[in-house]
Amino acid sequence: MPWNQWIRTVEIEPSLYAADFARLGEQIEVLLRAGARVFHFDVGDGHFVPPITIGPIVLQSISPRIHAGEGVIDVHMMTETPEKHFKEIAEAGGDSVTVHLEACPDPTATARAARAHGLQTGLAFKPQTSFEQAAAAADGFDLVLCMSIEPGYSGQEFMPEALDRIRKLRGLLPEETPIQVDGGIGPENVRKVHEAGATLFVAGTSIFGREDISRAYRRLVQALA
Repeated sequence: MPWNQWIRTVEIEPSLYAADFARLGEQIEVLLRAGARVFHFDVGDGHFVPPITIGPIVLQSISPRIHAGEGVIDVHMMTETPEKHFKEIAEAGGDSVTVHLEACPDPTATARAARAHGLQTGLAFKPQTSFEQAAAAADGFDLVLCMSIEPGYSGQEFMPEALDRIRKLRGLLPEETPIQVDGGIGPENVRKVHEAGATLFVAGTSIFGREDISRAYRRLVQALA
């Protein structure tokens, strides 16, 4: 199923990297009941980004639960040579992979490699990479991810200059290509990010950093209503 059938106009994506891993399955169930349908899953290799994060073994353990709840898993590959991992990600239950422009010498070939494994595709770019460069390389991808923090660590503050980059990126991309934003998203800024042109919002600390994660998720949804 393609991204345009996953997005219900807009989507708040809980970022599982920020979850309580002692209660990961339970927290996923809570968010599914709250209405979450797209879950963001960060893979960091310790090279492209400093931290080593979660990987296919964790993905394999949670994907049946998410799929049973009619959810999908959006895998953010903060890795060098991401294509080496596509087969394993697909077999573990990933539905889409987003790779970084900075890690892909041939983005078009990388997108083809992902599709060969039945995966949807996204193209991410760091704050210091030009939005023009990202837009020029986006052909063949289902979405473009504009990072509003430096990738790798949860809990960073939203970079205000990202709003202008999102706005200008929106003007360069085809209308049907959604823009995803990751980093520092909360109820105080999600509406402004949407007005700038984004429809996919990755939220980590603003959901999992709250005692009532169901209420935190719904608060973000309501801020977009």
